[in-house]
Amino acid sequence: MNKITIASYNIHKGMSALNKKVQLPQMAAALHQLAPDILFLQEVQGINSKRAENMPDFPKKPHYQVLGEQLAYNVSYGRNARYKYRDHGNAILSQLPIVTCHNLDISVNSVEQRGLLHCEIQPPHWTRPLVCLCAHLNLREPDRIKQYQTIYDYIQSEIDPANPLILAGDFNDWRQRSHDTLGLKLNLHDAFYAYRHAPKTFPARLPILSLDRIFTRHLEIHEAKPLTGLPWQKLSDHLPLYAVVSLLSKT
Repeated sequence: MNKITIASYNIHKGMSALNKKVQLPQMAAALHQLAPDILFLQEVQGINSKRAENMPDFPKKPHYQVLGEQLAYNVSYGRNARYKYRDHGNAILSQLPIVTCHNLDISVNSVEQRGLLHCEIQPPHWTRPLVCLCAHLNLREPDRIKQYQTIYDYIQSEIDPANPLILAGDFNDWRQRSHDTLGLKLNLHDAFYAYRHAPKTFPARLPILSLDRIFTRHLEIHEAKPLTGLPWQKLSDHLPLYAVVSLLSKT
């Protein structure tokens, strides 16, 4: 296996855009049909006992567990936001075995609890493990600038610079600053940079903002696209990003 298919998706805690309908089963079905090798998920619900009490079809199991079972994927979950009756965070799901390395707290205030989940996956016939980083950043740009620095410091200090790497997630980067403030400093390549404009992913029904990103290092991008149309525009409040990558021969 040389080519790897990936998708990054903010699943909005398994709910519809306005939180009126449980959409996790439909999301699972759509992801099953898409069948990427690796999934980078944000806003993944752990437990929400209150919602489970009030909505009969809301899963009582953590959503990463539900998705892992229905898709038959290996799962790693990084809990970021913790409350009395609920929690949520990022998750990486993979058809290949996962080694969880760390869940980095990148919160800069108590209102938005954010994280960077670091896992490593060893694709067959690849000479090095694939570093997978799943991120969810703040809404305010001054906060994101601080988080860029935290992510930069972590990658510089904790990750072998020779290893192939994917950094994907919901960057809330509607002003498209992450390429200059993070990508260039770390020699990361925006999977969509060749298209000149980051894809619009929010809101899913009529996307006008480019919030989601896929960055890579030591990987060749064969395809990169937002997943538009049905069923995606009726599931979460974000559209997923999809890409096909392979290991550069020099790595």
